[in-house]
Amino acid sequence: MSAHDAPRHPLWPLPLLITLLFVVAAHAAYLLSIHGGHVPACIPYLDGCVSISRAVRYGWGNHLFQLLVIPCAVLHALVWWLAMRWLRGGRAMLVLGVLSAIALAVYATFLGIEGEAYRFLRRYGVVVYFGFGYLAQLALMRRASLTKALAAGVVASMSWISIAMLGLGVANVVVGLVVDEPSAKDRWENVFEWWLGLLMVGWYAVLASGWRRRHVAIALQTDA
Repeated sequence: MSAHDAPRHPLWPLPLLITLLFVVAAHAAYLLSIHGGHVPACIPYLDGCVSISRAVRYGWGNHLFQLLVIPCAVLHALVWWLAMRWLRGGRAMLVLGVLSAIALAVYATFLGIEGEAYRFLRRYGVVVYFGFGYLAQLALMRRASLTKALAAGVVASMSWISIAMLGLGVANVVVGLVVDEPSAKDRWENVFEWWLGLLMVGWYAVLASGWRRRHVAIALQTDA
């Protein structure tokens, strides 16, 4: 069978699955932690009573989070590899995306384990996942815009999400400088973290929409 005759499989479900897995993992794990009495109940996007890490690090919630997020990290790496093939270039984008995926896997793996070394790995995982993932997203947007690989409206939606994430980062720094009360500072940081996580994975849903509109697919060829 030639490459032209091989069946083509749409790629848009993969980035959409990243969004769904992460959203379900974080919120379902939080509900399990509330049920187990490990964390307080609130609307974290408004009240900031708990961070994502604390919400998902206990009991069955932790097991569920790891069960869903580690495969989600594999999907991250796969999507960035496919994105490079689709755009016919962008090695820096691929490297950043794969490092972000590895950091997410490290974060999920060591979440809930005590010890200074494990705390360092969790902190490393969060910083690298968000930082390198954000840079990879910017690189994809730039290349897709230059090559017209995505519709202008899709790129615009991605850009607004990126601006919002940048704004949250700036706001987090400002709060750290102007808010003195530790509990208030923690609450604001938690609010920013939940929104940042939602925007980060929501960006992949927009990518899924763009791939679906452009009918981006891959042909899987098997040799007889």
